[in-house]
Amino acid sequence: MKSKKLLLIGGASHVGKSTLARSIAAYLDWSYCSTDKLARHPGRPWQTKLSDIPKHVVSHYQLLSADELIEDVLDHYRENVWRSIEDIVTSHATDISSENMIIEGSALLPDLVINLDVDNILASVWLTASNEFLRERIYFASQYETKSPFEQMSIDKFWQRNCLLNDRIIDSVDRLGLVRLNIEAASTPDKLMNQCLSAI
Repeated sequence: MKSKKLLLIGGASHVGKSTLARSIAAYLDWSYCSTDKLARHPGRPWQTKLSDIPKHVVSHYQLLSADELIEDVLDHYRENVWRSIEDIVTSHATDISSENMIIEGSALLPDLVINLDVDNILASVWLTASNEFLRERIYFASQYETKSPFEQMSIDKFWQRNCLLNDRIIDSVDRLGLVRLNIEAASTPDKLMNQCLSAI
């Protein structure tokens, strides 16, 4: 039977999961899957294309506290995304024709990944950073300084929620003895890729 491998890359938003996953996928000639595409949830509260931010996204960040936001997104990951992740992992364990794959996303929570009962996972890695580093990335990506105070409030809520997720991931990964890479220790994407490949 063909040996099948999966590499799982988790972490909070803006730690570089997608960039790292695409780099490793290209390097190893593996396929790539983002858990962000598996189920919808209010996304980033800033304009990413030539369209306005949907009203339900604005309301989501304006009406909920950071603590409510993190519980809401964690519920979404567990109830709406995790089953799809399990299906992908299981199909790779049973289908000898399936390609080697990298799966990345914030929904790859350490406490869930550790309970996957399959032998086709090469490794699971989580990317983390200081919350200040994440703030700088989020402010840059959202063009924070150009936004209105109302828009900045939503972006700040997104950052606060992201900090809570980042902190929970750090605590869980360290408690479970899993692999964690601090992205601030890698000065370039290539160095981060090399660190990840070395770690696994």
